[in-house]
Amino acid sequence: MPKRVDHAERRSEIAEALLRVAARRGLHAVGMRDVAAEAGVSLRLVQYYFETKEKLLLYGLQHLAERFGERVTARARAAGHSPGPRAVIEAVLMAALPTDEESRAFHLVYTSYAVLSVTDQTLAAQPFIKNPDAARSALTGLLRQAEESDLVQPGVDVQLEAVTLLAMSAGLGTSVLVGQSSPEAAAAVLDHHLDRIFRGNLADAGTRE
Repeated sequence: MPKRVDHAERRSEIAEALLRVAARRGLHAVGMRDVAAEAGVSLRLVQYYFETKEKLLLYGLQHLAERFGERVTARARAAGHSPGPRAVIEAVLMAALPTDEESRAFHLVYTSYAVLSVTDQTLAAQPFIKNPDAARSALTGLLRQAEESDLVQPGVDVQLEAVTLLAMSAGLGTSVLVGQSSPEAAAAVLDHHLDRIFRGNLADAGTRE
């Protein structure tokens, strides 16, 4: 009996190969032949699943977003059974910092996608590029939850702070990536800013019952 092929798994393997090559060489330099060689499959197989480089890039972007979500979830779980708003916010921000090989690859490849989208309208229209509102809304919701539980400093503008945190995380990530800052220094800056938002010892508390 012929072996059944898990097409979703095969597509994911090819997407992983794309991200590995992009992390080494930059997204602009990646070709379908390079991805095929990295994945250990034929160029024809890559073309069978994705037809064009554009479709491969779009799927790779979606796969990158899913991996980021998984890392955030893992970090939040590591913070405890019922992490408070600050712990979840820290999980989001720290998952985006290039502190290890995987997060470094994420930041580099995501930045490459963002730059490429400037001249690629199809890529620019994708939700992960076009709609930073998802991350902004998530952080705003967490800060509002903390505000309602009296965990933040008086007068905090949760929407403004959400935008500030995301911009700060992106800028710090790039500074780490190019060697201007260490991961520890970048994490300290984020922690310092969170200390200015959250109230003292209540910062790590979960939502009040």
